[in-house]
Amino acid sequence: MTKKDKNKYCCPPADKINCCKVESLISVDERGQMVLPKELRDKINIRAGDKLAVTTWEKNGKICCITLMKVEELADMVKNVIGPVMKEIF
Repeated sequence: MTKKDKNKYCCPPADKINCCKVESLISVDERGQMVLPKELRDKINIRAGDKLAVTTWEKNGKICCITLMKVEELADMVKNVIGPVMKEIF
C-alpha cells in the first residue's frame, strides 16, 4: 500500500489482524433484506428468532464497516467493561 492509500480503509488491512476474514458475499434485495448463508449461520450458531446488534465504524463522516454480533455477546461485553467501573463507584 502506498502512503497515499495508507488511510484509505477504516479497518486495518487483513494481514495486520488475525480475527477478520471474508466469510461470504451477500446481496441486498429490493426490500433491503439480506440472507446470511446457512453454512455461516450454522458456523456461528445463529437461529431463527436470534437478535443481532449492528455496529458501525465511521471514518471521515462515512460509515465504512458494519459488524453483526449476537445481542447476548454484546451484553456480556458491556457487563464486563461497565461492571468493574460500577463496583468502583459504589
